[in-house]
Amino acid sequence: MIDYCSKTRTFTLNGKSFSYIMYVNEVGMLQNVYYGASVANDEYLTRVCAYGRSPKPDDLNRDYVQDYVPFEYGAYGRGDFRAPSAVIVRKDGFCASRLLYKSHKIYDGVPEVAGMPHARSGGKTLAVTLKDELSPAEITLNYTVWDDSDVLVRNAVIKNTGKEKFVLDRAYSFCTALPDHDYDFMRLQGRWANERIPETTPLGHGTVRIESSRAASSHVMNPFMALIRKNCSESTGECIGINLIYSGSFVLTAECSQDGNLRIQGGINELGFSWTVDGGDSFVTPQAALCYSADGLGHMSREFADFYRDRIINRQKAFARRPIVINNWEGTYFDFDREKLFSIIDAAAPLGIDTFVLDDGWFGKRDSDTSGLGDWFVNTKKLDGGLAAVAERCRKNGMKFGLWFEPEMISEDSDLYRAHPDYAIGKRGVEPCRGRNQLVLDFTRSEVVDHVFRVVSDILESCDISYVKWDMNRNITEFFSASLDAERQGELAHRYILGVYDLAERLTSKFPDVLFEGCAGGGGRFDGGMLYYFPQIWTSDDTDAYERTKIQWGTSLCYPVSAMSCHVSACPNHQTQRTIDFSTRGIIASLGTTGYELDPSKLCEKEKALVKTQIEDYKKIAELVLRGDLYRLINPYVDNYFCEMLVSKDKNHAYLAGERFHGVPCDYDMFFKLEGLDPDKKYMVKELGITAYGKTLMHAGLLLPRLPDFTGFAWHIDAV
Repeated sequence: MIDYCSKTRTFTLNGKSFSYIMYVNEVGMLQNVYYGASVANDEYLTRVCAYGRSPKPDDLNRDYVQDYVPFEYGAYGRGDFRAPSAVIVRKDGFCASRLLYKSHKIYDGVPEVAGMPHARSGGKTLAVTLKDELSPAEITLNYTVWDDSDVLVRNAVIKNTGKEKFVLDRAYSFCTALPDHDYDFMRLQGRWANERIPETTPLGHGTVRIESSRAASSHVMNPFMALIRKNCSESTGECIGINLIYSGSFVLTAECSQDGNLRIQGGINELGFSWTVDGGDSFVTPQAALCYSADGLGHMSREFADFYRDRIINRQKAFARRPIVINNWEGTYFDFDREKLFSIIDAAAPLGIDTFVLDDGWFGKRDSDTSGLGDWFVNTKKLDGGLAAVAERCRKNGMKFGLWFEPEMISEDSDLYRAHPDYAIGKRGVEPCRGRNQLVLDFTRSEVVDHVFRVVSDILESCDISYVKWDMNRNITEFFSASLDAERQGELAHRYILGVYDLAERLTSKFPDVLFEGCAGGGGRFDGGMLYYFPQIWTSDDTDAYERTKIQWGTSLCYPVSAMSCHVSACPNHQTQRTIDFSTRGIIASLGTTGYELDPSKLCEKEKALVKTQIEDYKKIAELVLRGDLYRLINPYVDNYFCEMLVSKDKNHAYLAGERFHGVPCDYDMFFKLEGLDPDKKYMVKELGITAYGKTLMHAGLLLPRLPDFTGFAWHIDAV
């Protein structure tokens, strides 16, 4: 619900259990009043809770005034010494701004964000237009809320209403203010094979900034942050989560000013960024999703999960049963031929696996990572009969066929590069910095995107392919395109990701029955932007069942478990060399979209029987993975156990999965409390033979099992 009071010039936005209030102050500036738990729309709020100074007309040119105002979008200069939300550079180099309210409109639905991922449906939107007194810029701030969600979606549109062009040196998606800085700051940091690790630090004064400058959201820092009150836990206390629905270079900041107020904002990373806006044109920023929770991190996570499943991921895919795949990469790497693939398919089919995915190495001259990328035609010397023969072998076994691509990349040893070296990003004459022995295609150029669309489409039309794994194994290092003028080189990173979105939109629209899975050297581009096109993303190249408890825990802080591809792989694990029993590997992989990353022809009979059982058990909980609410019970970063629980929306079914890491003295008779059940319903914990009311299980709890090192446990809980 969105209300506007003309008397006080106050905007009140209400979601499921939060309120967001702002008003136009006496001099016409839009400032924040309140963001938190639901409140009544009282005039008192505007009079008293408009913390910070509400400037008077005589104050406008005094430098000490505007630095305190809790603006909804930060202008540059004119007495505000905090980081601005936008920097607008005119022809003469002048870039100060003063943003004043011009108009607003309230309408049903969501704003259109052309060429970028965005919230898809429903809701109500407030669009407030601010006019810059000192330039021809108008900035429209969009706010979208839903009655059944605690997520608020924001973005900004910057329009040049004049005739002469100006340049944006910064254009953030959102800015908001909080009256104090008594928060801890959480980010999801990491590296390859160790992504989205929660790290929480005191906020303090000054600016805390997280970012990526890689033209990808990255392994190193996810585009998510949370402000957490000191008493906030999984189930109690206040927190605010912010997540950019964007896959490129980004920044998120929290700045504590001299008087203790807090400015939080973010969007496209301004490092290396500039964007020329011609007269009459507009620049549209990516959307940001903000989530307020009065009930801890768990509530925030569940709200984000519902938001992504209901309003970002394609609804035809979001709640559709996912295939249980076997991927040959860790089973064969580049060393395969048709017969070796046939043996994998023949061994997988009787186990209940329904899709075989052929990974890297099937195309061009590709027997290592030094050549072949860009040559999307089948290597028939390696695959006698081509992809059609593999697809037919799958069909005869009652399986479907999937295929790996890395469409954004090019090898210097490839036919495409020899014909079109200009297709690669970089400055001719300058030795490129290589990653995984490859370069990045220049997706700022429509002819390059068109070429990749044609060749990938040709492959997908050549035989029955139902699954695509879209990989991306390196980041941009030379930010230069031969197709851009000198003044527009700063547009490369954003134009590149717009090209990625364009290709993803065209391919997923042309092949609506194909399930596309995202991947970026594992979890290097696990973000809301990619989830718009790909309903699941390869969570990490680290498939170790101990490391994955941590990676999946961190990922679940902002993203639904249904979006996490979680596979059982061979042991000793290829990343850690650790050996964990097959059953435990299956239990941890069940907390997401499950599959296998191994050669099933090398499994013993006991392991094959376990695969059959794992798949049968997974089918029983598949709806919980797709639709259920996640409750994180035992934190693997803190405790000797890991435990998570999925609960159906109607509270009738639950699935609990966990792992004990190490045997330690006196680690016994430890109880843990369940969450998310109906206190007045009676439940059966099948594996324990226990029947108890929900209130008992949630308040008294269950006894943790004493298990050998790195051993998992899984319990099914049903209302009786």
